[in-house]
Amino acid sequence: MPVWKRRNRKRQNSESDDDNDDEGEESLVKVDDDEVQKNKRLEKKRRLKERFDAEYDDDDATYFDDLKEEMQKQAELNRAEFEDVDDETRVQYEGFRPGMYVRLEISPLPCEFVTNFDPHYPIILGGLGSNEGNVGYLQMRLKKHRWYERILKTRDPLILSLGWRRFQTIPLYHIEDHNGRHRLLKYTPQHMHCGASIWGPITPQGTGFLAVQSVTGTKANFRIAATGVILDLDKSVTIVKKLKLIGYPYKIFKNTCFVKCVADIVFLRSWYPVTVPQLYNPVTSLLLPVGQKDSWSGMRTMGQLKRDLGIRNKPNTDSLYKPISRAQRHFNRLHIPKELQKALPFKSKPKQQQRKGKTPKDLQRPSVIREPHERKVMALLHALSTVNNYKKKKAHTMQHAKHKVFLEQKKKEDEAKLKRQKEAQKKLYRVMGQMDKKKQRSSLKGAQDD
Repeated sequence: MPVWKRRNRKRQNSESDDDNDDEGEESLVKVDDDEVQKNKRLEKKRRLKERFDAEYDDDDATYFDDLKEEMQKQAELNRAEFEDVDDETRVQYEGFRPGMYVRLEISPLPCEFVTNFDPHYPIILGGLGSNEGNVGYLQMRLKKHRWYERILKTRDPLILSLGWRRFQTIPLYHIEDHNGRHRLLKYTPQHMHCGASIWGPITPQGTGFLAVQSVTGTKANFRIAATGVILDLDKSVTIVKKLKLIGYPYKIFKNTCFVKCVADIVFLRSWYPVTVPQLYNPVTSLLLPVGQKDSWSGMRTMGQLKRDLGIRNKPNTDSLYKPISRAQRHFNRLHIPKELQKALPFKSKPKQQQRKGKTPKDLQRPSVIREPHERKVMALLHALSTVNNYKKKKAHTMQHAKHKVFLEQKKKEDEAKLKRQKEAQKKLYRVMGQMDKKKQRSSLKGAQDD
């Protein structure tokens, strides 16, 4: 091979090696750029995901938790800002902090509250809204507590703990029918809610309350009487009760009826509106002397009044037992036609003669008093009659025994006679049967000869 060809080949090989090196470097640069772009995209996605999670994920946190966190941050900022300021200046900016001792001045306060103050009896101060000082009608949903042993009666006073107040009032229990009528209930229903209307302080809707019958003393069987919630502050709710009038029709016209005491009873049912009693009696147990804070008693129920005064309910006169007095009936005499009397048996025929009654004493024969000789004669006759009766009875017994033997003997003879008659009949029937057979044979032979 010539030298210049070898040189050309070496030059070509060296150029090809340089090209390969350049291509390898370019490929490495491309790979590095792809990884950088990929990392940028991943970082961008990660940031977007963090923003999305921070905006939409709850992390089991509620609005209340966020509010608490915000308030805590604000409290930390306030604490850091007013850390070096004295209390008087600090109160002017942020008010009284929790845990500070304050002195309150209450102007309209009874003097008994101060004179009968008990430091061992805790007092809680609360604030009321601007509209909560008024008194009006309240509509509530109420349910008797399942642990209270009695049902609640309407118009019986109840002590309610509603918001910051404790007061006694008279509720009216009612239930809403399917036609929207609020029907008065005499007692609270068992195991279900009912409506209640009271006269009390204006309270926001949705406020819960509890009711007790009495707060006097400490009892082992103390129970919460009822619980419920405020529904509405509406005076327009009309509670009605059924009015039942009982009368007796006297004259009935086309559109008019006069009612009086007659046999046909008329029941007239109508609905009568009931007004809610306006009783609002706050529980003033803090005004009682020391040691008597738990002895406050308000209005008593009707049952307690009757029990204390010894008044008993008058029973319903219609429910009492009375002696039954029935008028004696007089029936007319039964008239039987003469033809029917003739056809009746003697036992069923009407008897014209009256039955003999008892003989009056003045018509009775007096008893005979015998002499001693007559008594002996009567005793002898009585003894002879006794002997005669005994002989007759003995003879009758012997005759009965003989007759019994006679009947048995006669029965045996009759059985033997009947047996002989049956045997004779059998022989007779046997002979008659043989004769009939002979006649049949002879008749058959004559027919064959012909």
